[in-house]
Amino acid sequence: MIDDDVDDQLYFRDAVNEVNPQIVCGIANNGLEALQQMEISTPPELIFLDLNMPIMNGYEFLSSLKSTPRFSKIPVVIITTSRSTQDIEQSKKLGASMFFTKPSNFGTLVSKLKAVLTLDFPHKQFML
Repeated sequence: MIDDDVDDQLYFRDAVNEVNPQIVCGIANNGLEALQQMEISTPPELIFLDLNMPIMNGYEFLSSLKSTPRFSKIPVVIITTSRSTQDIEQSKKLGASMFFTKPSNFGTLVSKLKAVLTLDFPHKQFML
């Protein structure tokens, strides 16, 4: 997960643990930190990405990721507070696999994560 909000990171990790405690959930505070981590370790199978972050935002990260052959096939799920049609379209244009708005309810987040984690990417449905 790439998100600069520590509370959202903890909330997300707890939800992932609820879905499946065997899943290893790495955290980066911004896109640049995530790219640096990926260069020195095994790339993730799936990335959950916030859009609004300092240093390197979600759009910049997504653009960089998709232009790097080693990482270009990794599915990216946008998870953000935005409901903007412009954000949805821009995310899709840059190569995101899916987009959903951060739920405030823990049970809803767990349900959405269960749905995403059972998908076989590439997936045709963009919004969740």
